[in-house]
Amino acid sequence: NGHLEFSLDGRRVRCGITRVHLEEDTGTLHHAGDVLQSATSSLVDYNRSGVPLMEIVGEPDLRSAEEAREYLVRLRQILMYIGVNDGNLEEGSFRCDANVSVRPRGSDTLGVKVEIKNMNSFRAVQRAVEYEITRQITVLGAGETLHQETRGWVEARAATVSQRSKEHAHDYRYFPEPDLAPMVLSVEMVEEVRHTLPELPEARAARLVAEHGIGADDAGVLTATREEADSFERLVAAGVPARLAANWQVNAVNGLSNAHHVPLWESGLGIDGLAALLRLVDAGTVNQTTAKELLEELYLGGGDPGAIVRERGLGQVSDAAELAALVDAAIEANAKAVADFQGGKEGALQAEATKGRADAKLVNRLLRERLSG
Repeated sequence: NGHLEFSLDGRRVRCGITRVHLEEDTGTLHHAGDVLQSATSSLVDYNRSGVPLMEIVGEPDLRSAEEAREYLVRLRQILMYIGVNDGNLEEGSFRCDANVSVRPRGSDTLGVKVEIKNMNSFRAVQRAVEYEITRQITVLGAGETLHQETRGWVEARAATVSQRSKEHAHDYRYFPEPDLAPMVLSVEMVEEVRHTLPELPEARAARLVAEHGIGADDAGVLTATREEADSFERLVAAGVPARLAANWQVNAVNGLSNAHHVPLWESGLGIDGLAALLRLVDAGTVNQTTAKELLEELYLGGGDPGAIVRERGLGQVSDAAELAALVDAAIEANAKAVADFQGGKEGALQAEATKGRADAKLVNRLLRERLSG
């Protein structure tokens, strides 16, 4: 009676869970040329043989390749949140097979199912399911018959190829382990485990929206992993306004994380360092431009944001007399930039005036006042 429910394109999708069972992994077949039928040789990799394998079997409730992909994304996210899987698709610790069938619109009778294997990414799953749906519709449209079989996804061909037929259920060759008695889970045990679960991603995202007033899209990104969500909540607890923390973490910080393959909590900056930098931004000590210029340096090499700002004189100019003097000096020393400013190209003179260390609107107003005559 289990199920997984998620949102996709503004609607709710619910997929039932038939069962969860344990197996032993057997190994991995590698066919020369990727296809069994035409392979000149096949190798068996036994590195995973005997490793416990948990299989989650879903009900036939998904209606598109997009739903199939999102179901896997959400399932992987939950398994990683509760600490039972590292979610690594490339190494095979999280993988899937997909059963695909088509039926006439309006019919309640499921068509002949075809099992698809050899998909090692969410993109591959979506492409394989899309291809197989099209293939089955084409076969039926030509008046031919579909057969229950296993097909493999060949990425290089962007196609599925037949691997073996399965005419009957017993052809799957699954059987219970005779030396293991069935395990019956009591209601009490289920409830006990339920109470030990961490806050799951969808509930956590909803709470962040309600408590901190951030957008739903940002909340979704921030709760993609427990570490990401924990980082955000630590920033807020360290005195960073929630919307400022969310904006920086979702955009600038995640950009660096993706570019350098180093998450915030493992970077030289760390969560505490980012909190210190963002408190400087919030206090007006440095502006956003200066802070973003410092971010990558700190992210990769570490350092104390406050100390670096003081040592390099990067603090934002807030004294009116000092700012006016800087503007006057810039006008005096940059005749071409003044001409450009008066011609509508304002950026160069603004930059010369304070080197990005003051509010751009205030600098622009002072420049206009002095050059208006």
